[in-house]
Amino acid sequence: MAIGVEAGELGVVHGQYAPAAKPQVHQYAVRAIDDEQSGLERTGRELGLGRYDCATLLNPGDYQIVLVDAPNVPRDELRTAIRWRVKDLLDFHIDDATLDVLDIPVPKDTPARNHTMYAVAARNEVIEARIQRFQDASIPLSVIDIPETAQRNIAALYEEPERGVAALYFDDRGGLFTINYQTELYLARRFEIHLGDVASADERVRDETRARVLLELQRSFDHFERQFRSVAIARLLLAPTPVETGLAEYLRTSFDFPVQAIDLNDVMSFAGGAVEARLQWRLFHLAGATLRHEARVL
Repeated sequence: MAIGVEAGELGVVHGQYAPAAKPQVHQYAVRAIDDEQSGLERTGRELGLGRYDCATLLNPGDYQIVLVDAPNVPRDELRTAIRWRVKDLLDFHIDDATLDVLDIPVPKDTPARNHTMYAVAARNEVIEARIQRFQDASIPLSVIDIPETAQRNIAALYEEPERGVAALYFDDRGGLFTINYQTELYLARRFEIHLGDVASADERVRDETRARVLLELQRSFDHFERQFRSVAIARLLLAPTPVETGLAEYLRTSFDFPVQAIDLNDVMSFAGGAVEARLQWRLFHLAGATLRHEARVL
């Protein structure tokens, strides 16, 4: 059960990963709340959240994700080595950080010296406050995740063998761009471009924003190609939006691979039937968080 609270709303998605079939979404909801803590407590009681393994997502301002060269150290020394490498890259002292690592496996035909990792760091106080919030609501919290890996999980449902897949999501905080290869996260970038501009009713603003999106995508794909020349991109996925933006049609003329709008109904089975695009957008990363199905200890 993935649970998210933001902007006066609480969202929940209960999903089940199925390796040989569509993942199942058994339950989902979005509820307006006046207060985060009381909303968590009330929803926990009404939905019986104490029965589930629960996950939540950090907001973009709650953590930093930085790319570092993989240290050549034994596995049991990896976290210490990573902490040393990122200590000068964070906005806060490393002693105040909770740290996790996402490996980026070296693709075949790529020099081993290109081995890199993502380090994800959050202030201890942020993590402790999130845990305490759920404990106070009597909701058992098993996982604290980030949108980058949740988006990776959804994009993985569209992957083709030996090819990469890109995904782009917009909301009021900006854009999130990711590239997957063999279900791993190989690239993650934030775009300082907001959904309100992408979907603006002002034609001038909309055209300028589309040009900015295209430029950021081209820069991202060029960077990825320099790093991983052996990985071809199969498609660019555009996440659902609450309103039509016309972005997919605009981008299709600019790339030599397909640009496809995501419809979660195509790759996930929702109890009660198809889910509209606006609700897909609101629950997008929560749905991705429910697809978490393995843990690699580094």
